[in-house]
This record gives sequence, C-alpha cells and structure tokens, in this order.
Amino acid sequence: MDKQKIHLEYGLNATSKTILWNAISTPMGLEGWFADRVDSDGRQVTFHWGKTETRQAEVGAMRAYSFIRFHWLDEGISRGQFELKMSYSELTTDFVLEVTDYCYPDDVDDLCEIWDKSVKTLRQTCGF
Repeated sequence: MDKQKIHLEYGLNATSKTILWNAISTPMGLEGWFADRVDSDGRQVTFHWGKTETRQAEVGAMRAYSFIRFHWLDEGISRGQFELKMSYSELTTDFVLEVTDYCYPDDVDDLCEIWDKSVKTLRQTCGF
C-alpha cells in the first residue's frame, strides 16, 4: 500500500517572519511544538518524543524564510518526508504555515489530528 500526500494549511497571526522561521527550522524552535527534544548535527536531525520514541531525518532542502523539507532516514525519499512552508498572505496580512506530509490511507485522520494539535501548541508557544 502506498502512502498518500496530505497538505494542510494553518493561518497564523504572526507578526514576525523571523520568529516563525526559527520555530519551524531550528532545533530549539521545533522543540517548542513539534518534538520534546531535537538534536542537530548539521543536516542530520534527531527528533525525540517521550522517553523512548526517536526518529532521525536529514534536511533534504531548505530556502530561508520559505520552506524546510525533512527526509526520514528510515523511509524512502519520495514518501518518507515532510515539509514545512511559510508564506505571507497580503489579503489577511497573516502568515500561513503549509504542512505537506505522507501517510497510509488508514492513518489520514490521525495524522491530521497530530498536526492540528502540534500547530495549536506552536500558536501558544509563539503567541500566534
């Protein structure tokens, strides 16, 4: 069974692109909302959740103040990745966080719920 692409968008009342960029692209920023602990050694990143869950990823591509794409090292490149992209909406004068992720069809609802909760924490942590 192949994984399917999931694309989610979240409007954020962010006033600073630097704060948002740091939240999605630095270990310290990601620790605030995505994982309990994040270690980085250049392009390789280790995410820790709870006491036992750990996953390693590599930064596959990045454009400052635009997007960062992570490739899970334990999965194939094309469907074992997730991307966090930020853009600015002139219409609403808000930033938009776009999340692109992949999962099996049976896991879509769970994955969306995980991202919803994570972004809710991001909003609280950064005051968005």
